[in-house]
Parts: sequence; C-alpha cells; structure tokens
Amino acid sequence: MDASSHRPAGAPPAAEAAWALLGSKPGKVFAMHIGYAARAAQKGRTPEAPGFFLKPATSLSTGGEAEVPAGTAIFGFEGEIAIVIGRHARRVDEADAWSHVAAVTAANDLGVFDLRWVDKGANLRSKGGDGMTPIGPVLLPAERLDPAAIEVRTWLDGELVQADSTSTLIFSLPQIVSDLSQLITLEPGDVILTGTPADASTFFPGQRVEVEVTATALDGEQLATGRLVTTLRVGEHQLPPYSAQPKPTPEQWADASGRPIAEFQAPAAPVLDDELRAQLSQVALATLSSGLRKRGLNNVSIDGLRTTQPGKRLVGTARTLRYVPNREDLFKTHGGGYNAQKRLFDSLQPGEVVVIEARGDNRSGTLGDILALRARHLGAAGLITDGGVRDLDVVTEIGVPTYHAGGHPAVLGRLHVPWSFDETIACGGATVQPGDIVVGDGDGVLVIPPGIARELVDEAMQQEREEEFIAAQVDAGHPVDGLFPMNAEWRARYEASIADAGDA
Repeated sequence: MDASSHRPAGAPPAAEAAWALLGSKPGKVFAMHIGYAARAAQKGRTPEAPGFFLKPATSLSTGGEAEVPAGTAIFGFEGEIAIVIGRHARRVDEADAWSHVAAVTAANDLGVFDLRWVDKGANLRSKGGDGMTPIGPVLLPAERLDPAAIEVRTWLDGELVQADSTSTLIFSLPQIVSDLSQLITLEPGDVILTGTPADASTFFPGQRVEVEVTATALDGEQLATGRLVTTLRVGEHQLPPYSAQPKPTPEQWADASGRPIAEFQAPAAPVLDDELRAQLSQVALATLSSGLRKRGLNNVSIDGLRTTQPGKRLVGTARTLRYVPNREDLFKTHGGGYNAQKRLFDSLQPGEVVVIEARGDNRSGTLGDILALRARHLGAAGLITDGGVRDLDVVTEIGVPTYHAGGHPAVLGRLHVPWSFDETIACGGATVQPGDIVVGDGDGVLVIPPGIARELVDEAMQQEREEEFIAAQVDAGHPVDGLFPMNAEWRARYEASIADAGDA
C-alpha cells in the first residue's frame, strides 16, 4: 500500500518514514505499561491485567534524532518489541490471536518525564510527541516466529543495558492481542508496544540508544531487525505559558532512571537550627578550629580562597556540586540542558551553602551572576568554589557571600563538566559531605561534621568566656605567667567570677 495515500498535509517526515515501513499510516498505536516480570519486580508492582495507553501515529519514526521541547531535562529510553497487526481482530481468543499479527520489530518508547505530571497516566505529553516512538528498521514476519521466543536488547553508547525474552512476559503476546481486541477492533497496520524489560533508564542529548529484536525462526533461521538507533536533541521551541511546563521532580527522576529516589532528593533536615546558627555566628573561627583539632580533625579547612564579602560571617549547611575535567563528548551529554549545576541551584533551601569541587582550577568560571541571583532568591547562605567565578563584580554586588579562587571570564565548558551533586566532594583540600556545617569569615572556611556541632560550639563558647576573663586580667596589668593558661589559683578566681555573675 502506498503510504502517500494516507499522508495528511504537513505530516512529520519522521512519521512518514515509519508509515512507509508499515505500508500505511496506522490507525492506532498502543503501548503497554508493564510487560516483563523483571520490570514488575523493579517497579515493585505486578499488574492484575494488561494495561495500555495510546500514542499518536505522528509519534512514530524510524529512529535518528528526536527533538524534545526547550527546558525539558528528564529523558527516558525503553527498548521494546513492537507487533504490527495484519488482519482485523475483534474479540479473538488467545489461540487465534497470533494469526492476526503481521510482523514484529524493535521499538523505543521514549519519554520526557518532566512533563508526566500533567498526563495523569495517559502519557500523552510525555510520550506522544513527534518522533517519540521509533520503530524498525526491519519487520520480521510473525508467521515465522514463536511468540514466546523473541528477544530484545538495548544498548546505551555501546553498552548493553537491557536484555530479555518474551518467555518472561507476564502476559504473552497472543494474550496482549486478544485482550485489546475484546473492546477495540484491531486493524491492519495498528502497532502494539509490548512493554520494556528491566533497567530502562535515562539518557542525555548526544547519547546513542540502540534497540534490536532477534529470534530463531520456526525453520531454524536466525532473524534480526537490525539496530534501531536513536539520539536526542533539546530544541529551541519554548512551550507557551498556558501549556504544561517541565517539572523535574525527584519522583520523576527516580521513575525514569530506575534509581532510588533518595539520590535525587535534598539531604534530610539539617541540625543547624536558629540557635546553633546564632552561636556559630558569634564564635571565632580560630576557637572552632582549636576544638576540631582536639578531636583529631586537622583537615577540615577549605584553603586558598578569598571572599566577596569581607567582614561578613558565613554559616550554613553544605550542598555539594562536583565538576570533572572537561571532555568534549561528556560536556555534550552532561553540560547542556537541565544539568547537575542547574538542578542543584534550583533545589536550594534557605540557609544552604553551595560547595563546588573544581579541582582548584581557577582558569574558568564555575558560577556567575545568574546562579548567584538564583541562590539569593532561594535564601542560600553562601557559595564556595575552589575554581573561578565569572561576573565577579556583579556576584559581589548581589551580596551572597562567595568564597572563590579568583575571577575569570571563561564559561564553564572550557575546563569543567557539571557531573553530579549532593555527594562527597573535595574543595580547597577539604572533604565536604552534604549536610556538613560550613562556617567562614576573614580567617577562612571550616567544615564541621554535623554530629559534633553542638558540643563543639558549647565548648568553644566556654573557651571564649575564659579568654575574655584572661584578656581582662592582662588588660588590668596582671602578668600572663600562671594566667594564660590558667593555673589552679586563677581557675578558682575565674569560677568565682562566673558564680558572682550568675548571682547578679
């Protein structure tokens, strides 16, 4: 059948190629929610019955570059087996269902997961866009195949990431066809995506996803679709304000990637309450450093940095960001779009401090005025980087205390790739973990493990009271011998003065 006879004016060229492969424009494209047992185990739920959603025929393509809207960030791949209906099927039983299938091919059920919030399970926006259903490149004749012995594999940048067989489907391919036909007439050319195996995950613009379906024919011949190749590009088209806008939530990141939600959530509520923050704002950094040394912590200072706000104390809870040395292919996949840097800054909470690992390399900016403005708007307590700061004069005017290794006009991609956030990093020679308490002033920056912060500050305040007493005695003319440090006699006088102050 000539696909051009079914081609509406203005149909996407990518869809036309898919319709040509199928022989006509399909009337319906179905996709299954959960198909494989291993996928169900990974999701933590096994369906009682087959579940489907619909995709537009214009979402079909034969692979190549798929374009997603500007501002979106969470992109998922799902390698699948697609079946193509060959004969009308209405209320067919399981035993007869496979005879209504014309062909089998590979498919990639692409998704833009930060648009899923508005779909309410329909997946229309997240999976229905033009080019979001690549199929092909070759159709395998269904009559030559055992529907329980078809395999699918998916590769990401050449690494095998998904592999399974229809022998492990929760509902067999004939059951899937039979089930759909009970309520909906299946017509020649209709396409059914039969679910993805375990380990579907996220990918980034520039990465290459390949899906292939293989089978041993009933006569023993090895059949294969060849690899269906898809890449991704974030387009320039902005969704209008009345359209659903991207919402890259931790839940969607976890669902798309198959990784624990904790990896995408901000750290738990910090121990740094208002009282502790006020105390840390008063105690000298030198006193805190002394207390840390008494506890065997000698490598907790972030060294070699200067501040944009001399005389202003910085106290906050660490949020960490790690840059790796620039490699052009990695910057292409991790540097653009809604990268780790932007995700961290957008998730800042009041009182948090961004701490950046830039390997001490200040020959490029690691943040600039836009990010500093975002940090100020969200109530961040400060910014710390052992790399350079772009727009340094403007960042200084913005007023968020920023510790840095110097100004530099170059953009991020010259030396750094924003790789990850909220993990253990190294900054200025110190190890910093998310949730650590960071205190800084003109003497430098200290990193305080939160578990010892309260006892440390109590001890530091006690030490400073003693030093104030010693300083007053020295100012009154007493010699330092026996006073600094205090001997038993002076210790008794000090305690008496404390008691007198309490009585007063």
